[in-house]
Amino acid sequence: MTEPAPPHRQPEEGYRHGRLTARPTAVAAPGPAGPAEVPDPAGGPPALRHVPAGGTGPYRLVLLLHGAGGSARQGLDLLLPLADAHRLLLLAPQALASTWDLIAEGYGPDVARIDALLAGTLGAYPVAGVTVGGFSDGASYALSLGLTNGDLVDAVLAFSPGFAAPLVTHGRPRVFVSHGTDDRVLPVDVCSRRLVPRLHTLGYPVDYAEFAGGHEVPAEIRRRAVDWLVG
Repeated sequence: MTEPAPPHRQPEEGYRHGRLTARPTAVAAPGPAGPAEVPDPAGGPPALRHVPAGGTGPYRLVLLLHGAGGSARQGLDLLLPLADAHRLLLLAPQALASTWDLIAEGYGPDVARIDALLAGTLGAYPVAGVTVGGFSDGASYALSLGLTNGDLVDAVLAFSPGFAAPLVTHGRPRVFVSHGTDDRVLPVDVCSRRLVPRLHTLGYPVDYAEFAGGHEVPAEIRRRAVDWLVG
């Protein structure tokens, strides 16, 4: 007996699945160093970019995502003090709404905007390694995008995340997670202490750092994360 029709084809993975298409390219003449505003492809607030001075790369590109109600500036500031010393090219977009699309209603416009911003930066600067990181809602979004796009992203920095919600997964990026034991916004017991073991079970290499504190990213945690990233 034969099937009455061919098997259903898998739907194409796109922005609604959290998929990114941007990829590193050969860059003959790198763009300028220093801070810059990058126009938003959707006409929203500009993203912020910081390129280390002195040298032409390659750099490690770190996409940084702010928390709920935050700003691109707050995303950039997560690692800005450490960027030049460790050759980190930072790119910090602003969510279209008060938080990222996944948290509100599912993947969509923010993925498309981030993809365009990444493509522009990867086309202008030589990059060896792509990281996505964030704080709070931005950390949840970073984990979700990172696990979805492990064929582009090789490392994820998640500072005080609430969850990870990839619809599809590709690759096995390494993951750094931190969380304060006194966090009253996203309590560690129901967030990272559940999330990290799950990631281990799924085969992701995870470095987990708890600290005595609340919903924050202490300076020592930032340093530990960057040492882990570039080590």
